[in-house]
Amino acid sequence: MSDTDQINRMQTLFAAQKAAFEAERHRSYRDRLRDIDAIAALTKKHAEAIKDAAAADFGVRSRCETQLTEIAYMATAAKHTRRHLWSWMQRKRVAIPGNLKPGTAYIRREPKGVAGIISPWNYPFQLAFSPILAALAAGCRVMLKPSEFTPNMSALMASMLAEEFNEDHVAVFPGGPSVGEAFTKIPFDHLLYTGSTHVGRLVAKAAAENLTPVTLELGGKSPVIIADDFPAEKAGETLAFGKYMNAGQTCIAPDYALTPKGKARAVAESTIARVEKAYPDWASDEDYTAVVSDKHFERLNAMIEEARSAGAEVLQAKGGTPGNARKIAPTVVLNPPDDSRLMQEEIFGPILPVLEHDGLEDAMRRVNAKDRPLALYVYSKSKKTARRVLEGTISGGAVVNNTMLHYSVEDLPFGGVGASGYGAYHGEAGFETFTHARGVFEAPVWHPSRLIQPPYGKLFELATKK
Repeated sequence: MSDTDQINRMQTLFAAQKAAFEAERHRSYRDRLRDIDAIAALTKKHAEAIKDAAAADFGVRSRCETQLTEIAYMATAAKHTRRHLWSWMQRKRVAIPGNLKPGTAYIRREPKGVAGIISPWNYPFQLAFSPILAALAAGCRVMLKPSEFTPNMSALMASMLAEEFNEDHVAVFPGGPSVGEAFTKIPFDHLLYTGSTHVGRLVAKAAAENLTPVTLELGGKSPVIIADDFPAEKAGETLAFGKYMNAGQTCIAPDYALTPKGKARAVAESTIARVEKAYPDWASDEDYTAVVSDKHFERLNAMIEEARSAGAEVLQAKGGTPGNARKIAPTVVLNPPDDSRLMQEEIFGPILPVLEHDGLEDAMRRVNAKDRPLALYVYSKSKKTARRVLEGTISGGAVVNNTMLHYSVEDLPFGGVGASGYGAYHGEAGFETFTHARGVFEAPVWHPSRLIQPPYGKLFELATKK
């Protein structure tokens, strides 16, 4: 189907989904459970096909990492949502001031309507199905625009969802930039976008024309701050896991590390040693993922060479040559210049700059001088020190003494702040994103508020006297 045909289909199905929502504004608890169970069942049924599609799109994509970060993640998220949905759907009573009694005040969580979801290429299944799960739990209809960089996964997701959902409930729209641009102009009741900050700004601008509420899950340069009391070799173990999973193509991957004076080399060498143990022959190892496209591959290599030419030391894992695969050796760059692309752009690849700081105040100052990151990682044996860093910085999320694990806690809202995005989802936060908090006050037939209506007199003075 051509992009023009997809755009026409998009308009038709948006109207169909709006009509379907109007006919069923408050989808029942049982029906929502069926939707959640359908997402879980589809994930389990097509697990091998999901791994195949990811591998085809990336050239080399670790089947184990696809199992962990996409399939197992979605199974856990669906189970969590199913367990808590009933309590999320209940109205929440709130207190009322004495001068408004008798009466009852409460909050109803009502589905917003038709939700638009724009998903990225780096975790193409999970970052599409996770917000779909939240929107369905909220009682919404869903339209998905997946990334054009992962066409095999896009086609698979479309066929999977068609097995369980009519298109007036869930519909998928593969296609290029013109389809994506048209998608952002639809007057959705909510739009969730995951991707780059640059495109996020364009999405927000297009959505603003319709006053469409937007959740932006963007990226940025997520820093690591290592305190003087934390062993360098221990830091390297978890940095290697967080940085080189999916070849660094993760929005919350550590983007650069700030170490105490004199410890940068130790951290760099321990990181490389750990990654060499994880991927003894990264070039041929099917568990070490390739870079998604030629353009991105060339960009990452150019960033390494720029830093090398500027005098930075480049350490790379041993492991042969990748042949025709778009693989880049796990890389650590010691002390790249502040004006280098490695330190100015989000890297989104298997390259970790390691620099030195002059103490925690200096480290926090350098982090705070940049845009607010999506994640921040602090390493210290002291809880007091770690909390000092958390209090002295701002980020979308944070982890102490490890990386990325906060993403897998469904009860934690996941989202950015400032240039790394706004709004959140996962767990109840996702349910809240796709519902409207409708405040309701129920008064009896006769309510004393009549005493403060005109004509104003002694009863008014008595009722409003403080």
